[in-house]
Amino acid sequence: MELLNIENLCKIYGKGENEVKALDDVSFSVPKGQMTAVIGPSGSGKSTLLHILGGVDRPTSGKVFLDGQDVYAQNDNALAIFRRRQVGLIYQFYNLIPVLNAEENITLPMVMDGRKPDKKRLETMLTLLDLKDRRRHLPSQLSGGQQQRVSIGRALFNSPMVILADEPTGNLDSKNSRDIIELLRRSNKELDQTMLIITHDENIALQCDRVIVLTDGKIVSDSFTAQSGR
Repeated sequence: MELLNIENLCKIYGKGENEVKALDDVSFSVPKGQMTAVIGPSGSGKSTLLHILGGVDRPTSGKVFLDGQDVYAQNDNALAIFRRRQVGLIYQFYNLIPVLNAEENITLPMVMDGRKPDKKRLETMLTLLDLKDRRRHLPSQLSGGQQQRVSIGRALFNSPMVILADEPTGNLDSKNSRDIIELLRRSNKELDQTMLIITHDENIALQCDRVIVLTDGKIVSDSFTAQSGR
C-alpha cells in the first residue's frame, strides 16, 4: 500500500536572475512501513523536500498525497492540524522545551492538541527509548543521545502516519549515532512506522530499506538495500 505519494514536485525560490530551483519535478512513492533514506550533497534539495512533505513549506507546483489526502488542498488551519497529528518531525538539534522534563516533552504534541496522553503508550514509549529512569529529567540534565531519544519519542507518541527525520544523528558521536539509528530501525519494525530520513551519511542510509539520491533538485538514483530483503 502506497502511503506517501509525491507527484511532479517543484520548489522555486526567488525570481529572474536570483531564481533557484530547489526541487525539479520530483516524483516517488513510499509504501506503509518502509524506512527510506534521502541522501545528496549540500544544496541538493533534501531539506526542502522534507519541509514540503511535513507541511511546513508549500511547493511551487506538484502534489503531495498522504494516505490518499491531498496535503496542500487544505487551508492553513487544516494544514496545522495535519502537521500536528499525521507527521512526526525529528531534528538534528532536538528542539526540546528546556523547562519541560523528558516525559512532558514527549507528550507535548498531544497536550497541545487538547488530548489526554495515553499512560500505557507513554510507558511503552519510555521503555522503547530506554528513558524510564530519566522521565523527570530536564533536557539540560540529559546527554545528547538521551535528548535525541526524547525527540524521537515526541515524534512517535501521536502515532503519526509518517516520521520525517532531518539529519537525526548529525549532532551526535559515532556510538550515539549507531544507537539512534538502531532505535529508529526498531521503531520502524516494532511499530510498523513509516519513516523518511534525510542524511548525508551513506552508512546510515544503508541501514534503511531504500535509498533515494538527490542532486540539484532531481532524483538521480532510487534503489533498495540489503535491509529491505529484496
